[in-house]
This record gives sequence, C-alpha cells and structure tokens, in this order.
Amino acid sequence: MTLRNAVLTALLEGEASGYDLAKGFDASVANFWTATPQQLYKQLESMAVDGLIRTRTVRQERRPDKRLHSITAAGRAVLRAFIEGPAKPAVIRDEMLVKVRGMDAEDAPAARAALVDKLEWSKAKLARYERLRTCLLAGRGERAYLEEVERVGAYLMLLRGISFEQENIRWIEFALSVIDKRIAAHAG
Repeated sequence: MTLRNAVLTALLEGEASGYDLAKGFDASVANFWTATPQQLYKQLESMAVDGLIRTRTVRQERRPDKRLHSITAAGRAVLRAFIEGPAKPAVIRDEMLVKVRGMDAEDAPAARAALVDKLEWSKAKLARYERLRTCLLAGRGERAYLEEVERVGAYLMLLRGISFEQENIRWIEFALSVIDKRIAAHAG
C-alpha cells in the first residue's frame, strides 16, 4: 500500500485540508499506515500534479488561506485498481517486540517499564477508537448503522483498530505477569 492510496481513501469522505487529513490519519489509520504531516503534504502536491485530486484555495480573513482537496475521477480509478489488486501480506515492525525478545534478567525492569508505557498508550488509543465508534453510530445499533450507511469501510477499519488494541492490551498484560514473576524470582 502506498500513502497515495491511503490519502485517496480518506478523501472518499469528502473534501479536506491537509491539516484535516493529518488529524484524520492519526485518529483512523495510524495503526495501519503512518505518515508525517510533511509526507502527507508532499503526497498531496504529487497527487494534484498527477490529476488524482483537485485542490482549491479558500480565502480566510484572520488565518492563512486554506487549501481543500477532493478526489477526482482519475483518483477514483487509481483507488479502484488498488482495491481490485492483490493485497500483500501484513508485515509487523514493532520495536517493542524486539525489546522484549532481546531482554534478559538484567533488562527485565526496563522492558517492563516500556511495556507499561505501551499498555497506557494502547488503552488511550482504544478509548479514542471507542469514542469514534460512538460518534459514528450516533445512537444507532451497529446493525442499523451498517444497513443505513453507504460506505462501511471506515467502520470496518475502526473495528479492526479496536480489536488490534484489545489484543495489544491482552498480550501486554500477559507479558507483564510473566516478567513480574521473573523479576521476583531473580530478586529472591
């Protein structure tokens, strides 16, 4: 997957500024695809040159002008080709897993501290995802929501993010229990 495809999918929700897209990335796809604001703005420029998005400038009185981007028919065609193509298997690149794999008895307290930080981060991310889910459902049950909305992809991705963080929490709690036993045994 390329950043271009992630941006095109975000623009399916409607016209957005680079700032709005960056904020949306953090809230919706950060577990699956990350990009710095600089990468995002560079990609938007490239996509405009390639005709995949249309950019218009909105004048603002007390702020700098705002540039709003929307997907073009050519952008939809590129996205459709991406969706219809084969998906590459996921690759996990998680620094935390490398730290845990490399720890020994001496490193256990440091690894434990890193896991506790990651646990708090995962719990906060899960809470944000749950708030977003509540907003999307807007008082409807999940079944009604899925029957009423035109596009379900964002909701399905949100559910994957929720289950991803739930699993992170479950694994970290298990890893902490194992490490705590090892630290206690090594100290005694």
